[in-house]
Amino acid sequence: MTAVHDVVVLGLGIHGSAATHELARRGLDVVAVERFAPGHTRGSSHGATRMIRRAYPSPVWNDLVDRAYRGWERWGTAAGAPFLHPTGGLYAHRGEPTMQGGASLPVDREAWRTLAPSLRPPETYGAVHDPDAGVLEAARALAFAQSAAAAAGADLRFGEAVLDRRVDDGVVTVRTDRGSIRARRLVLAGGAWAAQLVPEAAAFFEVWRIVTLTVPTGQAIAQPPALGCFSVDLPEGLVFGLPEAAGSGAKIGIDAGPVWDPDVPVAPPTEDEAAHLAGLFERFVPGIDTAGGEAVACLYTMTPDKRFVVGALPNEPEVLVAAACSGHGFKFGPAIGEAVADLVQGVDRPDLDFLSPARMVTTA
Repeated sequence: MTAVHDVVVLGLGIHGSAATHELARRGLDVVAVERFAPGHTRGSSHGATRMIRRAYPSPVWNDLVDRAYRGWERWGTAAGAPFLHPTGGLYAHRGEPTMQGGASLPVDREAWRTLAPSLRPPETYGAVHDPDAGVLEAARALAFAQSAAAAAGADLRFGEAVLDRRVDDGVVTVRTDRGSIRARRLVLAGGAWAAQLVPEAAAFFEVWRIVTLTVPTGQAIAQPPALGCFSVDLPEGLVFGLPEAAGSGAKIGIDAGPVWDPDVPVAPPTEDEAAHLAGLFERFVPGIDTAGGEAVACLYTMTPDKRFVVGALPNEPEVLVAAACSGHGFKFGPAIGEAVADLVQGVDRPDLDFLSPARMVTTA
């Protein structure tokens, strides 16, 4: 019989890596399995930067957002340099404000011209200002979580495919193309492969292909305080943008895209897609130079309510899910890692009830 570990984690994107790091630093025996090589571009966690903000459409998120900010500060201290670079943010909307949280406040057009003079949303729109919004160094953060997990004793296995899993007498057995792993708890953090890992709730998950465009650095018009994080609510989808920060150029994308099979490599952006994003950037940040910009594609794993799935499966308490980040999950990396470790150790987390896996069954 193989040894019984404390935890096996499936998936080493940001949330699987954060969970592995947090579990290992608490002294648990952890094995983490990733289908692809380190730094792969098949999922949702690659790329240089991500946005972080306190402004959210419901106060139910506020505690988790606060935990995320504290977590990024903790990770930055451990790494010796911050991952979070404050820039402020303006979120433009049609109709009444829908975002709140932290010190976020609705502002008039005169105020946003002062707060972000480079940004030009539609004349009829309102906006919410989030002074705590900022840019995260995503690639460096992912690498940190994995290296810190390994340093704390976790066994990280890349290039290993999961075949199936089962639970017998409170012990989980995961069978891979290299053998079997047994553990007392299993964490499913497979991102775009959530539907395959939780087939009984497959209808709850939908994977989208998303394209972003990053423009060259060195543009004063795209740097804070002239430009911060932003979004513009358009009929075609939510346009989101990041300013130039931490050595990375300003970035823009649309929170919408075609449904995609994650087992098929993500199709590279077309010239038309890149040109459309460049046009949106030039429209909302007049004067920005998009020539030579780099377009990339990634995957979003969406749920009907755009909320994550974090917690134990209703009929399998040994199996926890940390999945379906619906396009806004990277910023919560340290908080999700902390949440998973708490749940594994039996810590009560009623603040996570709004993310319960139980709703997959009732909604699917």
